[in-house]
Amino acid sequence: MCGNNMSVPLPAIVPAARKATAAVIFLHGLGDTGPTMPVTLNMRMSMPSWFDISGLSPDANEDEAGIKRASENIKALIDQEVKNGIPSHRILLGGFSQGGALSLYTALTTQQKLAGVIALSCWLPLRNSFPQASASSVNKDMHVLQCHGDADPLVPFMFGSQTAEKMKSLITPANVTFKSYRGLPHSACPEEMVDVKRFIEKRLPPIGDE
Repeated sequence: MCGNNMSVPLPAIVPAARKATAAVIFLHGLGDTGPTMPVTLNMRMSMPSWFDISGLSPDANEDEAGIKRASENIKALIDQEVKNGIPSHRILLGGFSQGGALSLYTALTTQQKLAGVIALSCWLPLRNSFPQASASSVNKDMHVLQCHGDADPLVPFMFGSQTAEKMKSLITPANVTFKSYRGLPHSACPEEMVDVKRFIEKRLPPIGDE
């Protein structure tokens, strides 16, 4: 699912303990487990990646075609969950770093109404294509939890805060929650995971079997 022409491996699916009434699709970050492709930032060496990254500065060139291809793959996963009986408004999209970035882009451009997005230590790709790219979005009222460490050396904290402000201009501002974590680098922490757990519980409350 990396936005290249390689065969797409199946996603890792955690079986439901009982009848599934909701789903969380969470996307890995650059270099984590997953399909591989050459990455410019990594001297064109192959590593797990959703799309190519040439740099981590605001003016770095972006892999528009790769981002859009990867987003279509995620939209296909959402469609598959809907076919499996999970209403799209009971599906949360999320990810860390590059995966969080792809989650934000996909949620803003999909025609499936989602429960929300969990965006950890990330940014909004192709930000200059908005608001035009999300003009017909069905997710203008979705809830977004954005988390970022203030000591992140890879995706600077400023990128996260600027992304939150951009998101507030694209969807209902009150539905965007931006949380910062003192001293946290490009990683996660227990406090952040508690915030993520609470967000999931709020956006996907249990429902009885139908």
